[in-house]
Amino acid sequence: MILPAFIAKRIAFNRYSSFSKFIINIAIAATGISVAVMILAVALVNGFQEVIQQKIFSFWGHMHITQYQPNAGPLTEQIPFPADTFMVKHLKEIPGINTVNAYATKSAIIKAEKDLEGVILKGVDRHYDWDHLKQFLQEGSPIHYNDSSYAQEILISARLAKELQLKLHDPVIIYFIQGAGQPPRARKLTISGIYKTGIEEYDKTYVLGDLELIRKLNNWEPGSVGGYEIFTDDYRQLKEVGTAAYEVIPDKLFLRSIEEIYPNIFAWLRLQSKNEDIILWIMSIVASINMITALLILILERTNMIGILKALGMRNFNIQAIFITQAAYIVIAGIILGNILGLGLAFLQQTTGFFKLPEESYYMSVAAISLKWWQVVLIDVCTLAVSVVVLIVPSLIIEKITPVKAIQFK
Repeated sequence: MILPAFIAKRIAFNRYSSFSKFIINIAIAATGISVAVMILAVALVNGFQEVIQQKIFSFWGHMHITQYQPNAGPLTEQIPFPADTFMVKHLKEIPGINTVNAYATKSAIIKAEKDLEGVILKGVDRHYDWDHLKQFLQEGSPIHYNDSSYAQEILISARLAKELQLKLHDPVIIYFIQGAGQPPRARKLTISGIYKTGIEEYDKTYVLGDLELIRKLNNWEPGSVGGYEIFTDDYRQLKEVGTAAYEVIPDKLFLRSIEEIYPNIFAWLRLQSKNEDIILWIMSIVASINMITALLILILERTNMIGILKALGMRNFNIQAIFITQAAYIVIAGIILGNILGLGLAFLQQTTGFFKLPEESYYMSVAAISLKWWQVVLIDVCTLAVSVVVLIVPSLIIEKITPVKAIQFK
């Protein structure tokens, strides 16, 4: 294989200006664009999924512990149960679990001067870990609790604040739906903070307040909770952590992952992975077709040389190796160009955020970038391997070339 590699190298890097040189440059450019698009597709889908998942998990945790309710949806109010400090203590001892927060929700209508809006109050207690939500806080501060009664403060989303024409420290009247034919109960609360997750399902629905307020409105026993939300260190270990958590919680309680509670959002995220796969396949096909075309032109241009090599006794296999090796050089040059373009644009997007997105559709205003080194290596290796393998079939045309006719070919 030394002689075919030597000849391929001389052909690939000769400075002689010819039509094949033009074809080689086009092949390098096309391969480079294909690789760059694949790198950017992976980086954008990774970044998109990570940002959305982070927003979902930061607001609601990774798992919920509640009383079992058949056909319960994400907006269903929970059945109360006594706070279980023993269970919480053992949950926090499970490797992978870092936070356990008590919560409860209640349907309500928030009234401003002119408008009304239906919302869900998510009540949290004084032990709530606000670190997960502080990244979404645009104005103000978390709720300030007091010892005598419930905190008369709430956090609302920027979307609700805009629709209801509210601002920080404004008072609002909230009517809480009681059910069972009872009239709504009104409470006057003050806006202590304004948040924005960018996820419409959250921003248009949830208001954060004191869990003690929900206890009093529902006439629950002191210390009762609607459920616990669990935060883990790594979402990818959710199955293992969930199995361990099941061993700790009482039989009457039910554990669900946030993916089970919001299946539509996660199904949409999985759809992005399918779109990514389609883009990778299309770019691979484009690169392969481009290289097949380039190889056939190179063989056609070197028909005379093929005839001479055959006349000198070189086997078809070795002559095929010459052109496949030459094509491999072209693919490698294209991969290098694609890496420079793809990684360069990814870095530019990560540092400047020049590519914007409509937040109401994509849950983020700037396209997020996340790329792992092994993904780039995998794209490069697969591009080279696929391109070389698909070139074996068109290179078989060399076997049909006869020395006499090839030497006379002009």
